Amino acid sequence: MEIDRWLVENTFHHSNFSDIERLVELKKDQDVSIAVSLPTLNEEETIAKEIILIQTELMIKHALVDEIAVVDSGSEDRTRKIAEKYGASVYLASNYLQEEGVYQGKGENLWKSLYLLEGDIIVYIDADIKNIAPKFVYGLVGPLLEDEELGYTKAFYERPLQVGESTRTGGGGRVTEILIRPLFNLFFPRLSGLIQPLSGEYAGRRELLEKLPFFIGYGVETGLLIDITEKFGIEKVAQVDLDKRVHQNQDLQSLGQMAFGILQTFFNRVEASDKLQLKEEINRIFRQIKTVDKDLRRFKEQELKEIERPPMIELEQYQQKFNR
Repeated sequence: MEIDRWLVENTFHHSNFSDIERLVELKKDQDVSIAVSLPTLNEEETIAKEIILIQTELMIKHALVDEIAVVDSGSEDRTRKIAEKYGASVYLASNYLQEEGVYQGKGENLWKSLYLLEGDIIVYIDADIKNIAPKFVYGLVGPLLEDEELGYTKAFYERPLQVGESTRTGGGGRVTEILIRPLFNLFFPRLSGLIQPLSGEYAGRRELLEKLPFFIGYGVETGLLIDITEKFGIEKVAQVDLDKRVHQNQDLQSLGQMAFGILQTFFNRVEASDKLQLKEEINRIFRQIKTVDKDLRRFKEQELKEIERPPMIELEQYQQKFNR
């Protein structure tokens, strides 16, 4: 599918799917279940609002969502206690599939969600959204229910950038614009039509997601998009405009760490596609300059290694649980 045609035909606005009862009927007709996964790490300020809204609007008022679960990376605040209080299923990721090794990261939580949750369609929603609304869920599942040929939906939105007391419209998504978009255009031009490839909200069919490897850290979104289009084609992907997402913007040092993880994933996939060959293994130690005072600077060093989890369908425990 040509990318310009894909951009027109596979880009939607959430309002196209605002008739939630119609989506409920489609869900019943197709005999599918929908689960929402909230990957968390110290999200006590926002987690209650997200759970309450999804339960009230999309489980009680409209029977669109069948399950909501928090998959946690080891929060040191009250995230898990709050989630349990408001009725979500709560899983500490490190307690499950330990025989496969124990790692920490958002991608690890997403991968384990496939094992822990029951849904035929899994919706991943970041847990730090300050303006959470039902559209974050129905906007993503709508295209999948309307078109059974689609396998994966990705959110995009305006991302205001908070700078001190002021807010800059459209200033978010910095890593996308200075890193991912140029790299996609260079090596994976079929993905150049993705407006926000690093958005943290997306949904997919289990039958597609279970066949994909997951990187455990910041590279998870990049890896999923490349693998889906390489294995199944860009026509399986749609993107949905959710208008605006408000959250706590990360500082530049954190964005540097994000970029470092994403680049590891990217080079892994570029090599696998035979588009580029590295002559030696890339470095996994990330050094950032830390200013001690105006005349003294030191390195801040940490190992940031993007470990790749195998497709869930390959795990015996998963096969037994889901009769695969």
